[in-house]
This record gives sequence, C-alpha cells and structure tokens, in this order.
Amino acid sequence: MTTAHTDRFADLIAPAGWQAVDFMSDLHLQSGEPETFDTWTRYLRSPASQRGDALFILGDLFEVWIGDDVLSAHATTSAEPLFWRACAAELHAFSAHTPVYFLHGNRDFLLGPAALNACGMHGLSDPTVLAFLGQRWLLSHGDELCLADTDYMRFRAQVRTPEWQRSFLAQPLARREGIARDMRTQSEARKRSTGHDPNLWADVDTAAARDWLQRADAHTLIHGHTHRPATHALGEGGLQRVVLSDWDLRAAPPRAEVLRLDAQGLRRLPLASEPTP
Repeated sequence: MTTAHTDRFADLIAPAGWQAVDFMSDLHLQSGEPETFDTWTRYLRSPASQRGDALFILGDLFEVWIGDDVLSAHATTSAEPLFWRACAAELHAFSAHTPVYFLHGNRDFLLGPAALNACGMHGLSDPTVLAFLGQRWLLSHGDELCLADTDYMRFRAQVRTPEWQRSFLAQPLARREGIARDMRTQSEARKRSTGHDPNLWADVDTAAARDWLQRADAHTLIHGHTHRPATHALGEGGLQRVVLSDWDLRAAPPRAEVLRLDAQGLRRLPLASEPTP
C-alpha cells in the first residue's frame, strides 16, 4: 500500500476549560483581495461568545510567505509587506485573549519563529493530534497526503529541506519577491489548465489517510489544502476525514467558513454573505 510516511504524531491536550474550538485554512490572504481580509478581521473582532475558545489555522493563511524579515522590511518592490504586518497585528491582538495555533501550508511553509511570535501564534507540527472532548482529532494541512500529485510531491520534498530554505532566505528580499511572483504565475497557469476546477486536482489518498488515523489512534482527520469542503467516510471503524473550506470572497457564491468543534460535534459556520448589488 502506498502511504505518506510520517512518525510525527505530536499531541496537544486541550485545557479542561475549553468548550469549543474553531478551525480554518486556505484563506490565502493577500493585499489584492481585501474582501477576504475584511471578512477574516470581522471574525477576529467578533464577541467571544461567537467564537471558539481557541483558533486552529491549518495552513495557507497567506497566499505566499517569503521570510519573516518581511515584517521589518522598509523598502520592497510590492505592497505585500505592509499588508502582512497588518495581518500580524490583527492576529497578535486576537491572541491576547484567544490562543491561536498555526500549522504550515504549502504556501506559507517558510513562516518561522519570528513571525509566529509577531502574530502571537503557537506553531504545530504536521500532523498533530488534538485531544479534546474525550476524543483524538488528527489535524493536518493535507498536502502531504495528496500522493497522486507527483509533481507537487517532488517540489514539496525539495523546498522543505533545510538546505533549500537557507539558500532561499539568504537571497535579497526583492529577489525572493520575484521568485514568489513567478511561482504564483506558474500555479495560476496550472489552475487554468484544469479550468480552476478543484475537482480535477489530486485529492487526499484514502489509504494514506486511514493509515495516519489508525497509527494516531484517532477517528477523524481534519484538513484543508484541496479546496473541496466535505466529509468523507473512510470505511470500517467509523474513520472519516473532514475537509475545511477555502476562502474566496470574490467567488459566486463567496466562500468563507469556520469549522467549529464542540459538544454538538462538527459544524460548518459560513461567514461569507452574498455581495450587495
């Protein structure tokens, strides 16, 4: 059986006082999409009674991340660093009263300790098991399980090495911004080749997901990455995977959703509203 090998099943035990937690992923925050930023900040600024006791961001919070030094850079070739600093400020203010946990995605895997600190976030390894409400919930971005996407898996193996990351981060910020633009252009071209239809993209491998759940002693995998929000039964034993929604406030209909886990189970809470004419 083909599997995504990992021996990393870190545990996070929820404090006894938690009654609900929220999950989100794939916001792809960027300055050119202010509608998504505005919807996200409305969530962050909403009354505590309308939010969970903790927020878990399971990757791709940002469209791209080119190094933590963007938060202190003054002269760059784009408006993104100012936008990233605004995002960090919002998160830091939110984290003062609600813990925020972050797990890297395929777009923001270079987000490091300095940025985590600036955002007030606790970093998680991928995957992580959350022990909450008497059960074990397996959390992942999900990209490591998309085994059929062989081109991406090769790319992932390359850019996740310490050697590649040191080499990339050693380059001037302007050069890194240019590389990021080129990568985004290539990604958009790939999307256009499939008509921007996520259903044509490689999905999570069922056998690999079952293997992770069984070895983690968990029954539910919660992940993002695929942009296909749904719940999938994984056969005997009641195993399942729950896919988070991506965020796109310019889509028709617009998408923005939080997944809440509490005593009632898992519930999808839409945050997007139809655009006004």
